[in-house]
Amino acid sequence: MISAAQSFLEASVRTATPLALAALGETVAERAGVINIGLEGIVLAGAFGGLVAAWGGSLTAGFAGAAIAGVAVAALFAFFVVVLRADQIITGTAINLLALGLTGAFYRGLYGATGAALSIPTTGTTAVPGLAAIPLLGPVLFDQPAPTYAVYVLAPLLWWWLYHTHSGLALRATGERPEAASVAGISARRTRWMAILLGGALGGIGGGTLVLSQAGTFAEGMSAGRGFIAIAIVVLGRWHPLGVLAAALLFGAASALQFFFQAMSWALPYQLFLALPYVLTLLVLVGVAGRVTAPAALGRN
Repeated sequence: MISAAQSFLEASVRTATPLALAALGETVAERAGVINIGLEGIVLAGAFGGLVAAWGGSLTAGFAGAAIAGVAVAALFAFFVVVLRADQIITGTAINLLALGLTGAFYRGLYGATGAALSIPTTGTTAVPGLAAIPLLGPVLFDQPAPTYAVYVLAPLLWWWLYHTHSGLALRATGERPEAASVAGISARRTRWMAILLGGALGGIGGGTLVLSQAGTFAEGMSAGRGFIAIAIVVLGRWHPLGVLAAALLFGAASALQFFFQAMSWALPYQLFLALPYVLTLLVLVGVAGRVTAPAALGRN
C-alpha cells in the first residue's frame, strides 16, 4: 500500500512539473494584463525545440532550445498583441493553430515517416542526498528530474519578486491600472513585452520537460491541452505563484490518477480515465467562477 501511494505521489509531482512551469510563466504574463491563450502553442513549440536541440547537442542544449522556441512563439504573440493591439484571445488561438501546423510540418520534414520511433536520452531522476531518504515524502519530492527542483526554487522566487521588489510592483500595477502605471513612469508596453517573453521561456521549458525528462520522444500535438490546463491552474491559484504551484500539483495528481485507474483493469472505457484532467479543468473553472478576482486590466489592450 505504501509503495502504491509513493508511486502515485511521485507520478503526481513528475506530471505537475511541466504544468507548473507553464503556469508560473502565464502567471507573470497575466499579472501584466495579458492572457496568453497561445500558451498551448508555446508548450508544443518548446517540446519540438527541445527535441531538435538535444538531437544535435546535449540535454542542456535541449532545454536551451526549448526556451528559445517558446520565446520565439511568445514574441510573435507579443508583436500582434502589444504592438498591433490585436485581440488577445483571437491572436492566441491563431498562434496555437500555427504552432501545431509548423511543428508537425518540420517534424515530418526533418525526421520523415519514421519520426514516430525517434527517441533521445532523458535527464532521469537525481536524488538529493539526505532528503531523499525521508520516509515516503523523501523519494516523492527529492528523487525527481532537475526541472522539478527548478520549480521548487522558481515558485517562491517569483512570489518574492512580485511582492517585494519595485519591478514586481510595476508589473502588477500594469496589470491593474496601466494608465496609472504610465503616469508613474512605468512603460506598460515594455513591461508586457518582458512578461510575455518570460512566460514564453517558461512555457517552452515546460514543453521541453515533456520530451527531455519524461517521454524521450516527440509526437505531433503532444502538448495535449497542457497549455489550456496551465491557464486554468493560474485561475485556481489566484494569480499567486505559491497558489499556482499547489494547483499544479492538484492537476498533476489528476493526471497520475488516470494511469492508476487504468492499471486497476476496471471494465470501463479507458477514455473515461484519460478525460480526468480535462473534466477537472472544467469543474475548477465552474467552481471558481465569480469567486476570484483577476487583474483588472487582464485582456485589455
